[in-house]
Amino acid sequence: MMNPSWPDSRVMDESCWSDIEHCRAIEKWYCVSKTEVESKAFEFGKANGLDVVSVCPNLILGPILQPTTNASTLLLAKLLKGSQPLKDRTWRIIGTTGWWMCDVAEALVLVYEKPEAQERYICTSHSVHIKDIVDILKDKYPNYNYPKNFTDGQEKKEMSSEKLQRLGWSYLSLQEILVDSGRLTYWTRSLEPNPFLLMVNPTSGVDEDITSITSKEFD
Repeated sequence: MMNPSWPDSRVMDESCWSDIEHCRAIEKWYCVSKTEVESKAFEFGKANGLDVVSVCPNLILGPILQPTTNASTLLLAKLLKGSQPLKDRTWRIIGTTGWWMCDVAEALVLVYEKPEAQERYICTSHSVHIKDIVDILKDKYPNYNYPKNFTDGQEKKEMSSEKLQRLGWSYLSLQEILVDSGRLTYWTRSLEPNPFLLMVNPTSGVDEDITSITSKEFD
């Protein structure tokens, strides 16, 4: 959520919405579209007697089914490619695991099945600096050219998924999320790939794409 008027000392909860005009001014169109769709859905539900519940996840990491990378996976690829220097920003991460289960999907099923679920739910599990992510990946996959220099990045406001957790939601550890994300074991070529999972190395030939994607959507 992007709301510059939200106090820095106050944790972001479900009462916080992105400031659409601010997002328009800085051309964060992804945030504009997400915010407008969510608000219109609540308006439609209220006008038509529908019980609308929304789940608002942060950066989603996990195994990918398609043979090409997506924006969130490219963020990990950037770390593996060793881009230097790298701003030590804070990431809000939500993880996935396995081929049919994931933390976000569990949150969606939970709010659908629980009759007491209402309105909005922030879905976030970990708040972590990029340098800490590099340290975890380096321990598991030491042969990559990781960034060695980090510059201070702007700290993001804290967010809370307390409301969703009170409903019964839980999530994976940060290590599980990062190790499982993007099928990193297949990127190392240390295992014989299952033909069903065969894919190109997501870290090859993506340098020119990473900067534009991360600067526009994840700064």
